[in-house]
Amino acid sequence: MTNPLLAPSTLPFSLPDYATMTDAHVREAIEVGMAEQLDALRLLAADPEPATVANVLHAWETSGATLDRTMSAFWVARSADTNPERDAIMADFAPRLAAHSDTIMLDPDLYARLRALRERADAGEVELDEQDEFVLDERLRGYERGGITLDEPGQARLRELNAELATLSTEFDRLLVTGRAAAAVHVTDEAQLAGLGADDTAGLREAAQAAGLDGWLITLTNTTGQPVLDSLEDRSLRERVFRASVERGLSEGEHDTRDILVRIARLRAERATLLGYEHHASYVHQVGCARTTAAVNDLLARLAPGVVELAQREADALAEQLRTLDPDATLEAWDWQFLAARDSGDAFDTARLTPYLEFEQVLTEGVFAAATALYGITFHEREDLVGYTGDARVFEVREEDGTTLGLVVLDPYTRPTKKGGAWMTSIVDQSHLLGDLPVVTNTCNLPPPASGSPSLMTWTNVITLFHEFGHDLHGLLSDVRYPSRSGTSVPRDFVEFPSQVNEIWAWEPALLQRYARHHETGEPVPAAWVEQLAASRTETGYHTLELLKAMILDQAWHQTPLTELPEDGSGVEAFEAAALERSGVAFPLVPPRYRSSYFHHIFGGGYSAGYYSYLWSEVMDADTVAWFREQGDDDHPGGMTRAAGEVFRRELLGPGGSREALTTYREFRGADPDVSHLLARLGLGEGTR
Repeated sequence: MTNPLLAPSTLPFSLPDYATMTDAHVREAIEVGMAEQLDALRLLAADPEPATVANVLHAWETSGATLDRTMSAFWVARSADTNPERDAIMADFAPRLAAHSDTIMLDPDLYARLRALRERADAGEVELDEQDEFVLDERLRGYERGGITLDEPGQARLRELNAELATLSTEFDRLLVTGRAAAAVHVTDEAQLAGLGADDTAGLREAAQAAGLDGWLITLTNTTGQPVLDSLEDRSLRERVFRASVERGLSEGEHDTRDILVRIARLRAERATLLGYEHHASYVHQVGCARTTAAVNDLLARLAPGVVELAQREADALAEQLRTLDPDATLEAWDWQFLAARDSGDAFDTARLTPYLEFEQVLTEGVFAAATALYGITFHEREDLVGYTGDARVFEVREEDGTTLGLVVLDPYTRPTKKGGAWMTSIVDQSHLLGDLPVVTNTCNLPPPASGSPSLMTWTNVITLFHEFGHDLHGLLSDVRYPSRSGTSVPRDFVEFPSQVNEIWAWEPALLQRYARHHETGEPVPAAWVEQLAASRTETGYHTLELLKAMILDQAWHQTPLTELPEDGSGVEAFEAAALERSGVAFPLVPPRYRSSYFHHIFGGGYSAGYYSYLWSEVMDADTVAWFREQGDDDHPGGMTRAAGEVFRRELLGPGGSREALTTYREFRGADPDVSHLLARLGLGEGTR
């Protein structure tokens, strides 16, 4: 069979031919793709013609076509539905791909070719526009940060470090998937499931049957908090689920991640020193919007005292609530979600919304409808196109005038072979240079419905779907020349910003009553509930503190000098405890959103020293929400109008990573982000300035 990855796809939108693509094809295409790219770049470096935009920048962008096409198609398929061979492919090729990158980034001839173009442009011999300037400067900066100035022994050690780090991160991710599946909680007494709906219970039974077990099986999500903790009335089962979650990767055995994560942290610290940086965090922060570690630490430190105080007040209220249920009980971490989800004071019990949150209705009349209202785009399912899993659905996206814009591939439901969390990727990057339209993905981990039952969502699920679709919009509405700068190819502490903005439309009253309809009666959610939900929207101390703790752990692992890091995995828990205590957030009732042992973002993903980006992005998000409200009118007080959407699309989403992120923000907003809007959202006012 011809390998469909070795040539551009002939399917609409260049969608990979997942129907015929095999794992063997992936192996072959990675091999071919690496060789092709090196051959193309050697020709580029040896070109005797004077350096130009076409023979340097454009040629560089097209040099890795086969490799880019293969890795984009394979990465999301493996993340969503892995198997032993796909894991083996990543294990085999991760160090080789790192070495491939080093071969390019440590090539003095390629660096010289870029320098030649820079010098010709500075001399007025070549004209560069804004996008050309930026991509050239970014490539030069990549070389200067990537070790091009190191001596030969230094470069040799850098290659070793990069190869080992690639291998370890791949293995960490593999252990997370298998460890999360192994940590599922088996229940044999149905009475313990009191509080769950019939559909939820049926889904747990099907999960147990799929695992070859009697009874019911509660599978875990990637985060510390587990959705079932909102509803389970049995306190002992809540404790079992909570402990199963927080203890992942911490016990000796086949799923223990501690030695690996310590080794990753130590190697990153060594590499940063080799490259001339104080620590890995300073290396990462230099190319973010934050720019400096001091700026990151300042933001985290400003919030810590107020957030802990908020959490303590919430804990006091929950303890009082618990005493009404059990006078002898002491509030524990596994009680928090259950009690917080109950009606208490001004709080609104979001669990009441679930019968009104049927997935198809939320998707079409909520997520898609918001995008149509703001940007004029529409969505049309293409049942003739095959996605990267059997559950995936493909939607063609069209402009207001009917012209095609791109594709969205949606894969909503969890499976044992799927990594945790939710994410967006680009299978095909938008590019005027190549004439490519975007193909983006939206991969979530919603509990699959039992056979014949509706797919009902929690309110948290709804927010996640809107969030990930914000990333999709960033990719779909990209309007750039270079594929390497398309859509979400922006600094880590900017990438979450558009997706967080998109969450606000889930709360829009008119839209909410459109997509939140009872799955049996079709009745819209009561207007009084919509008002109560809006009134309870202020971020909780719990949510903010669990994020803040994870951010602090990330910085601790990546700012601590090599000599002060644990020697091996036995020191992980003590290191965590000391870091949280030192930062003033050692509040045991609120665990970190991710403990180190299952912190994919920083040890398996691309967020090392950058998990703070969710908070940094939220500064811009809150400021932008204020802007949208300024654009609102009597019919659309939240600002969900085509006029406002068009400005946001053109000035904020469209530029993607084709220029400095803060330049994009300032041109959209007319000023730097105003942190006061975030402080108000968190209920902290101006007191933390």
